[in-house]
Amino acid sequence: QASKRQRQRYVTKVGKCQVNLGNIQDKKRFLSDIFTTIVDLKYRWFLFVFMMCYIITWLVFGFIYFFDAWVRGDVGHQGDPEWRACIENVDGFVSALLLSVESQRTIGYGTRMVTANCAEGVILLMAQSIVGSMIDAMMVGCMFVKISRPKKRAQTLIFSKNCVISRRDEKLCLMFRVGDLRESHMVDAKIRAKLIKSRQTAEGEFIPLEQSELNLGYDTGEDRLFLVEPQIICHVINHHSPFWDMSAESLRREQFEIIIILEGIVEATGNRCLAAGMTCQARTSYTEDEILWGYRFEPCMSLEKGAFQVDYSRFEMTFEVQTPAASAKELHQL
Repeated sequence: QASKRQRQRYVTKVGKCQVNLGNIQDKKRFLSDIFTTIVDLKYRWFLFVFMMCYIITWLVFGFIYFFDAWVRGDVGHQGDPEWRACIENVDGFVSALLLSVESQRTIGYGTRMVTANCAEGVILLMAQSIVGSMIDAMMVGCMFVKISRPKKRAQTLIFSKNCVISRRDEKLCLMFRVGDLRESHMVDAKIRAKLIKSRQTAEGEFIPLEQSELNLGYDTGEDRLFLVEPQIICHVINHHSPFWDMSAESLRREQFEIIIILEGIVEATGNRCLAAGMTCQARTSYTEDEILWGYRFEPCMSLEKGAFQVDYSRFEMTFEVQTPAASAKELHQL
């Protein structure tokens, strides 16, 4: 039991995948998709990149403005009414930096400006305007996509801490409960389950963390949920199930993990064309020691004052029922 508690989970209870990617040689692939790379950054690094894009641009163009004013002699002729300056009122790098910020952000205080006395100043101002517009479009787009990602929506989609195995309609079933804490519901919610288990083939090949599908009603459409109240998801243990020949005693000796994936469209979008960008996914996992054999979930719904009332304090509650300890295969043969 101690070894089972200490072994590494594939997916945590809150849905975080415990897989670290290492020794990636061709890292230039991330630069080819720079937009997704920036969006996937953590917020502290995203804000750092966001600020540095503007600061570096201001510094570079400020240095160019100062260098041009210094080469043309505008810096040494401040206050000379007869001097035809290319860049007026630039007497140092700080004033050139202010000109760069004012030009790119279209502030325009009016004290520093590029005149028509030099062609390079006009070209430089046009270049900065184009570069600034490109940075605005990219960074504002990244910020919008990052903020509008419905990752936090998954925190209000909850799963029961344990799975239960008991009989339902004279069939042995593995069940767990899902619920949505928000009044705005998920649109086109679908649920899937994966069994993660290592095995050795007949040829002696060892397959670590092999993934196999658990049928949650795909053929009957029961995997599509109308998630307005907590629902108990059922996996019928039949001859297609990997738990077909697993009994209560053999369950304690096994090592596996069940990954649950619930995904749907956030209702707040109000438009199916935004489904690709507003799809929410919530995940959790169950190990073999989190499966209760011979238990059933307690009801958590009641009818009060003309409406159905959900009591989430009973969401995790289970009670013991009479269930054979034999496997589904043995029960079928009997």
